[in-house]
Amino acid sequence: MEELNQEVKLKNQLKEEKIQLWNPPYTVDDNQPGTQHMQELAERYAPLLCLPLAEVGGALEAIRLQAVRRGRGNKTFRETKVATLELLLPRDSKKVISNQSILINTPVNKAEEYGLKSIKLILNGKTLSVGEFKRLDQQGVKNHSKMMVLKVSDNELKQQLSEEEERTKNQNESVKRTQKGFQILSERDGSEDPDTTPFLEIADQKGNPLNIPHKEKKALILAMGFHEKGRSLMKKKQFDNALCHLLQADQQFSKCGSALLSSVDNFAVLQLDIVWCYRALEALSCLDDGKSRLQRAEDCFLQCYGEQQQRLRMIKGNTGREEVLFLRLYLLQSLLSYIEGNDAQARHQLSKVESLYSRLSLDSEKMTQLMTLGFTEREARLGLRACQGDLQEAAIHISNQRQEREELKQRERRKRSRRMEVISTLTELGFSRTDAARALHHADGDVDKAYEILLDSTAALTFDLLQLLYLGFDRGVSEAALRLTGGDVQSATQLLLDNQGVLSPELLSASPPSTSSSSSPSSEEPSTSSSSTADVELVNEVLEDISRHEEDYLDLTLEEESELIATMKTYLSRGHTV
Repeated sequence: MEELNQEVKLKNQLKEEKIQLWNPPYTVDDNQPGTQHMQELAERYAPLLCLPLAEVGGALEAIRLQAVRRGRGNKTFRETKVATLELLLPRDSKKVISNQSILINTPVNKAEEYGLKSIKLILNGKTLSVGEFKRLDQQGVKNHSKMMVLKVSDNELKQQLSEEEERTKNQNESVKRTQKGFQILSERDGSEDPDTTPFLEIADQKGNPLNIPHKEKKALILAMGFHEKGRSLMKKKQFDNALCHLLQADQQFSKCGSALLSSVDNFAVLQLDIVWCYRALEALSCLDDGKSRLQRAEDCFLQCYGEQQQRLRMIKGNTGREEVLFLRLYLLQSLLSYIEGNDAQARHQLSKVESLYSRLSLDSEKMTQLMTLGFTEREARLGLRACQGDLQEAAIHISNQRQEREELKQRERRKRSRRMEVISTLTELGFSRTDAARALHHADGDVDKAYEILLDSTAALTFDLLQLLYLGFDRGVSEAALRLTGGDVQSATQLLLDNQGVLSPELLSASPPSTSSSSSPSSEEPSTSSSSTADVELVNEVLEDISRHEEDYLDLTLEEESELIATMKTYLSRGHTV
């Protein structure tokens, strides 16, 4: 990382002074260096960048050669379509090269020329397919692309391919199971008994349900579900698998309206988590994407929390717990600034990080005292941060939060009990329990409105039934046909005509179509019927990844952050003069 930082610094300095190393006087006849002028440039830059003269001289010559080769390669590519690729070869290969000319439409099968029987090519963090039918240009390779070449023995290749296939298979299976599980939950409307059929409800800080259009609510539940799964994998240090789920969450969030995204911090936290995975995986090729994600996170925090976090303070009473998010944001910004060669900006962001870190680092003795009082480690950590380390205030704060949660649970129990009573009342009036529950849900708990809905639907059904009876069909099969077609009298009529007025046992046992979504599942979104045992298991599986504590995402121990802070201070101190 340090070498990359030094090279970027030199390139920025050259660009600022508009110095072109590939032109005279720095490059002379036969592309040879202008020794005197290169030496003078190195002597001027060394103290300016606080780097040894020999390192600066070597780096400048490397940049000059790179520029000369790039210019020569551009000319060749324009004339012959032969691309110049920069290959980073293993140290023990037969010959070491920095550039290789090759036709851009050539298959990747030239490994033996470099003493490599089996290789793996890495481009922008992705492994290229090596074979006679996969051309370079079809896999995103362009003129001057940089590729890493990994040497693999035959046995290692077989083992790696097997492991890679297994890992990819497991990742894809995990993503599919997560998607299907949360699709099932997103399609449930709460009309069934939540004790036997769990459903998810989007609520505000006080537990009040938010009125969101169905399509947007479905995307939001999927996004939050993938995010929760990704965070669960991050805790296990499975960053590659976590990243797959987090990127899926990002896709789902993109389907939500901007107004919704600007009112909640979930989207901003997701951007931080994605870039944190980039850092853990050392995915330097994702630098530009990381910068844009951090900017989106910062913009979203500003909209959600307010200019001086006044909106957050109004809702929660304090900002201490959310400060860990800003610590991670500034730390990642410092890291990316350093990689780009902007040490001044990296130091500026790091100073903000250290200030936050000193406030958020907790007294272990106070943690112990709170846990002795019966509070959990998470409660103690979040409580102390919310109260700026004040032990007594933290104890009161945690107790108040526990009381609020208990009151919320009691309200939910009373709401559920009242709901069951109303359903029983409607059932006594002759309606089915399922219809009564669904009507009550659509009436937002208003028993009178639910009764009207049931009467209207019954009247409509009776009229449709009379039409079928008028056509000469029996009452039993007419009712079954209407049930199977979701009450569509024309479809029911056609169904009866196609079957000559007789429905087979297979048709009679079929489930009626779902009315929870206006669109049918695509091949990418498998059927999500909630009645099967497999679906019940799947729902229970994804629910396990959802934290039972609403502020779990704020409960950071800061151990990983502390390590990165120390690393950044080491890097920046080497190029800093006192």
